[in-house]
Amino acid sequence: MKKTIVSLSVIGSLMAGVAFAQDATAFRDGFVAGDVSWEDVQARAKDEGEINLYYWGGSDKINIWMDSVAVPALAAEGVKLNPVRITGTKDAVDLVLAEKGSGKGLGEGSVDAIWVNGENFATLKRQDALMGAFADKLPNSTNIEWNPEDPRALLNLRDFGVETNASEMPWSGQQYVCSVNTARVSGDVPHTFAAMKSYLEANPGKFAYVKPPHFVGNTFVQAAMYAHNPDGNGAVPFQASIDEMGAAELARLITPGMEYLKALEPHLLGAGGTARYPEDPKTLDGLFLNGEIDFSCQFGLYGVATGLRDGTYPEGAEQFVFPEGNMIKNKNYLVIPGNAPNPAAAMVMANYMASVDSQATKLEIAGMPAGIDPWRLSADDSAKLDAASPGLVGVTQADLDANTAPDTNATLVDVIEATWLEYIERDSSESIETIVTNAVANLK
Repeated sequence: MKKTIVSLSVIGSLMAGVAFAQDATAFRDGFVAGDVSWEDVQARAKDEGEINLYYWGGSDKINIWMDSVAVPALAAEGVKLNPVRITGTKDAVDLVLAEKGSGKGLGEGSVDAIWVNGENFATLKRQDALMGAFADKLPNSTNIEWNPEDPRALLNLRDFGVETNASEMPWSGQQYVCSVNTARVSGDVPHTFAAMKSYLEANPGKFAYVKPPHFVGNTFVQAAMYAHNPDGNGAVPFQASIDEMGAAELARLITPGMEYLKALEPHLLGAGGTARYPEDPKTLDGLFLNGEIDFSCQFGLYGVATGLRDGTYPEGAEQFVFPEGNMIKNKNYLVIPGNAPNPAAAMVMANYMASVDSQATKLEIAGMPAGIDPWRLSADDSAKLDAASPGLVGVTQADLDANTAPDTNATLVDVIEATWLEYIERDSSESIETIVTNAVANLK
């Protein structure tokens, strides 16, 4: 049984502090309302003593950083970080929802924090399973752009088109970037989907994208939908939810993109037979390294730099702009569930994760791009992030920034994915409108 805090650093808030220590919900509500000081949070976090962070543990580099940097840093703040490595984020989300369904409220669950984005965040928000608006109230929230009038704040305010409401802390950023093997590709590198099709007509089989429903494959498909939007406004309508848009409108918007992908299929890896879609980015890397394909598209701002360093990319690899105007960029986040057993410790952890030192060491060791916003930092802190970066190869940050597009609304992702599986993989003879209508109906 946890101890009760009997004294706080701010004597004037003693009585309120005791109440918060006794009642996790009152503590949470008080913090969100601005009635609890950060010193009180730190004191309660030490009393709680630990924090269970559930995250995808499939990267040795992330695991090394977590064990060698994050764990000691949190220990210095009096909190034991327990890294819980999982193979799928949905497992942690399902655990939170199951415990919530059994009546476990704040302070009574098993999961203190989860590394999430997109559909998993949307699920937790839809099920009212998040702690609430904590992220913009942490001390290191000053490293994040929250001003809705600044367009650069979009990735902090919306996650796959869903408003974050400060209920998740940005942890890392990414962009969907394509690489070319310059040793194999002579002449102009394709920057548009039309140019890529022309290239493959002349060089059949030299391109592949990861197979949906893997999120890397879904992202390529979404970029194709943006580029072939019949209204010519790219990602804009895809920020609406399926309830706002409706099945018929979504079908209209994605039909040209799906028809393009159908026309592209005979020219992909396996041309002359059945198109081959690699199952995951690691398989795609192998095809690229072995010269079976000339291009590789996936999330990874520093993928070429680290791939060249580690020998997992061919020597001629460079990044390039593709597709122009529609290189999807997003962030991933840390959320605190509404039934977290150690909510104060979770906030201390999230605050540390948003620090410059944490972000710089994570970037240097794990290659994970910063989730904090460099324009919010001092010159020295911004330089610290720059020094930690593996660097870009073949493109500049300005090139990437000029061709950024947001992710598709989370409620559309499953429908677009289901449409690809039916129309492309299964080669259905049904109309795209029928396929989309059925997919939307299956969401209910």
